[in-house]
Amino acid sequence: QVPLVESGGGLVQPGGSLRLSCAVEERIFEIYTMGWYRQAPGMQRELVARIGVGGTAYYADFVKGRFTISRDNAENMVYLQMNSLKSEDTAVYYCNSIPFPVAWGQGTRVTVSS
Repeated sequence: QVPLVESGGGLVQPGGSLRLSCAVEERIFEIYTMGWYRQAPGMQRELVARIGVGGTAYYADFVKGRFTISRDNAENMVYLQMNSLKSEDTAVYYCNSIPFPVAWGQGTRVTVSS
């Protein structure tokens, strides 16, 4: 079983919205904080948001007020609702566990462009 499977990316215009999904292997989901990361072309991967097992969320300053992370404990899913998207949000988005990441998934590409 692949531990992490991201989906939901696509092409969206500036100001638009997307909802990313991450299916997480149960043994990982149950005990770890989960994070969404992104990697833009030529840039290092960076943390976008994370959510603890109890639901406490943290956001990077550059997405605060625009993105919302959530987790569905019944379905072992982590979501990232992205609103008011900007061109600088263009990147491949990944999810992974924190502080012990597992093998990275394929990610899901988000392109914000008019």
